[in-house]
Amino acid sequence: MELVTDGASPASIPADRTGSKGAVRPTPVWQLAVLGVVSSAFISGACWMSGHVHADVTLQTTARFFHVAALIVGLGSVLAVDWFAVLWLLGRRRLSDILNTACTLQVPIWLGLAGLVVTGLFLRPNLQSPLTLVKLGLVLAVTVNGLYAHWLGQRLERHQDGQVPRHLLVQSGVAATVSQTGWWGATLIGYLNSQS
Repeated sequence: MELVTDGASPASIPADRTGSKGAVRPTPVWQLAVLGVVSSAFISGACWMSGHVHADVTLQTTARFFHVAALIVGLGSVLAVDWFAVLWLLGRRRLSDILNTACTLQVPIWLGLAGLVVTGLFLRPNLQSPLTLVKLGLVLAVTVNGLYAHWLGQRLERHQDGQVPRHLLVQSGVAATVSQTGWWGATLIGYLNSQS
């Protein structure tokens, strides 16, 4: 979930989102903070509900299929964005390419993440297991990191025609590392839990 941004052209942005020069106004930090709180509450609610949902075998099998499908959609989209980021760092793509890719794929990334949380309700997660708690922590980290990456992408947009400051490059690398660690870590733990 890297560098997610509103990559629309100023002409396609409603008047209240553009400044006097037609530049896109970034999403206010308070809105991202509210989304972070709402997302955390959604994940917490899903954990609580999972203890009260008693799915039969058919529902569990269906949920497992959609859980894997959500993983493919979400993680696949994240990998595509990160691949463009690597190509940009190697000088083989422009910054605008990665920002446009991130903008295009932000919906499948968030749908994949939400799909994982919702379908996980029906998979009888063992909330007493330390591994499951680590997985939930990784899901929360990926969620908050995605909001941070959105904020970061908007800062990178300002440097599409020039040199990107070193601190933004470092922050981008940290966001990508947190994202990859979170997605792959949660995937590995999910696989290990399914084997036990």
